[in-house]
Amino acid sequence: MRILISGFGTVGQGFAEAMILRRNFFQERYGKDLTIVCVMDSSTFALDQSGLCPAELLERKKSTGKVGTERYQDPLKVMDSVEYDLLVEVSPTDIKTGGAGLKNIRHALGAGKDVITVNKGPLALKFCELVALAKKNNCKFRFEGSVGGAMPIINLCRENLVGENISSIRGILNGTCNFILTKMDNGQSFEQALKEAQQMGYAETDPTNDIEGYDSACKVVILANSLFKRNVAFSDVSITGITAISSEAISLAASNNMVIRLIGEVSNDKLEVAPRLVPKGHPLSITGTLNAAQVVTDLAGPITISGRGAGKIETASAIMSDLVSIMDDRKGREGRCLNQ
Repeated sequence: MRILISGFGTVGQGFAEAMILRRNFFQERYGKDLTIVCVMDSSTFALDQSGLCPAELLERKKSTGKVGTERYQDPLKVMDSVEYDLLVEVSPTDIKTGGAGLKNIRHALGAGKDVITVNKGPLALKFCELVALAKKNNCKFRFEGSVGGAMPIINLCRENLVGENISSIRGILNGTCNFILTKMDNGQSFEQALKEAQQMGYAETDPTNDIEGYDSACKVVILANSLFKRNVAFSDVSITGITAISSEAISLAASNNMVIRLIGEVSNDKLEVAPRLVPKGHPLSITGTLNAAQVVTDLAGPITISGRGAGKIETASAIMSDLVSIMDDRKGREGRCLNQ
């Protein structure tokens, strides 16, 4: 399996670390190593058709700030210059245009390559187009890490709950907002809690996507399209963020044995992100940076899962899950061909 990695920030580096940690696993399971043949960051690339060393890539990025020594202008030209089987697209999210990630995914799928992404922008804007392109070119297109990081919600619903009728999913889909609201539960103001979130690296310098609910809305769209077979985009979501939540509102909720949490909800007729009152002790009253989701099914009833919604190794674990699925499928196809 020849892999091209687009994006070598936190998540891209986490994936490289995970490949080092799981090398023996892939060798034992498939009898072959995974090979990184090309990596692109925002301005440079490293390419070696015989394989790049993940440890060396990580060291170069750490010491120089760049993954390669060669610069590029057009990532599509770089992609066309290398033979690869799978694109791991982990470039920065752009929820307005889809950014470079959308172009890269389109290009790879159009060329018949499998794709794994955690990039929410392309999925929130052009989900159905990309799925149709993958189907047309007989490609695998997986995106578990785009919702909830290490929380395995998409694969859980698609595979383990495949025989269930899922009526709705609602959950805490943004760890930054949950951290801020937890701090407000403990007496901090919104401004103090946001500043602490930024100092700890949970919130960006510009926290708009998190605190205005846009990040959660992207995830709601992905769940709606992938699990409810809807054809919706970011603009279809009703969004209310957490900036208007006051300390008085937090105190009033507490006096009624409740907390306020930013909840994303999706069903066949609902797409919403908004602050809601949640009873203390409820599965969605979790604290800190965790994500949680409650899947309501007809046979099994409500099923709740939680996990870390961000972090380089945590998100890399979701990419690994998708990678194993694709590798298993390839192994199955090869076996069927040999038996024919």
